Amino acid sequence: MGYDSYLHRIIFVMSLVAATLTATACASLPEVRYLSSSLTASSSPTITNAQGNLNAKKSRSLLSKRWRNSHIDIAAMAALEEAATGTPLIAGNKITLLYDGPQTMTAMMEAINSAKDHINLETYIFDQDEVGIRFAELLMARQRAGVQVNIIYDSVGTIGTPQAFFDKMRDAGIRLLAFNPVNPLKLIGSWEPNNRDHRKILVVDGVVAFTGGVNISSTYANSSLFRSASRRNTKVGWRDTHIKIEGPAVAALQWTFLDTWTSEKSPDLSDSNFFPPLKEAGDKLVRVLASEPDGDQDIYKAYVLAIQEAKNTIHITCAYFVPDIQILQALNAAARRGVDVKIILPGVSDSSLVFHATQSFYDEMLTNGIKIYQLQIAVLHAKTAVIDKVWATVGSTNIDTRSFLHNNEINVVVFGEEFGVAMENAFTEDLRYSVEMTKSKWEQRPLTDRFKEWTARRLQYWL
Repeated sequence: MGYDSYLHRIIFVMSLVAATLTATACASLPEVRYLSSSLTASSSPTITNAQGNLNAKKSRSLLSKRWRNSHIDIAAMAALEEAATGTPLIAGNKITLLYDGPQTMTAMMEAINSAKDHINLETYIFDQDEVGIRFAELLMARQRAGVQVNIIYDSVGTIGTPQAFFDKMRDAGIRLLAFNPVNPLKLIGSWEPNNRDHRKILVVDGVVAFTGGVNISSTYANSSLFRSASRRNTKVGWRDTHIKIEGPAVAALQWTFLDTWTSEKSPDLSDSNFFPPLKEAGDKLVRVLASEPDGDQDIYKAYVLAIQEAKNTIHITCAYFVPDIQILQALNAAARRGVDVKIILPGVSDSSLVFHATQSFYDEMLTNGIKIYQLQIAVLHAKTAVIDKVWATVGSTNIDTRSFLHNNEINVVVFGEEFGVAMENAFTEDLRYSVEMTKSKWEQRPLTDRFKEWTARRLQYWL
């Protein structure tokens, strides 16, 4: 079952949710259209590493060495983003891009298999299928070996997974938390079924972490044909992006997991070495942004600010793209001022409502000069962006109101040309399997599609 087919998973409980919709309909995203001009940023961003905050002199030295050849003032951009989000940069990290399901699953299973102290897993979907069973068996084996395993799973994302599947893991000693149960009788606290935990986090021994868009599901069992020389593979997996993190930034993802566990008023976790001393593992400067309902919408602010500040290129790959008015205006304005704005969107989707809601924006975007591409063959599930080849983000967040306003989400922003170029290369690779949607081609679509777009647009707030 599809990951962000949120409406498909929850359709049978919509009668229960209806009462909540009335209360939450008034929620709105913050005013950020003038964010770049209204912020007061310091002369350089705050940078932390394994030893704590760097002083101003060391920060300037690091930034000068890392970005001296950049055509963009990345230090100013990073300082502005810190002013918007209140989150410092973290230095000394190694970031490994994982391009599809098999690559991601292999890397995560290797990390789990080598765990010595604890494993913390947070996921939206945990299916009882071939991949899910393999994960569960491996996690139970590590638990039996003396490694404490703690799992947070979303109660809507796993609505099709039998409770017995989780009970078996619990009986093996694994600590489990069903995030925000749909059944109000199982809740401790207020009932807010519209708020979901959409994060994907794996932290092993506090020294290696993973995040991105990949869920625990057999939809990722096969290659997405990324960097493939042939299209003959009949079993094509979903196209997604994940990252492996080593270095001081792992602690930020660990903290996010533990904060979610605590916020659900769950029993305390058993003693583990959650925050071991972390040495520098690489040279990547990152910002870890976590957002939740009723929070400060830091991921949203970072996205809008980066788009507003773009000088040359904005390249976005997004599975579920239903932008609010502020992001849409920022993208249109960027294209009108000469920025090369390209967006890769699904050509094959697991959610027809979201698919048509996305397409309802095509006419306006194409009119303003935004170039739209639809990925073919594989179902697109990645949520990534790279701007000016120096600002890049990978995470769980789609560009839609649900992600920004109603979900627990996590994104990692990486500053620097090396990672930016790697993301650009991945974007170019996806263009190989994409078809451009031109304005003339779009205007020829049938009347039935136009009606579907109009209908889906009316529901955009809830998609």
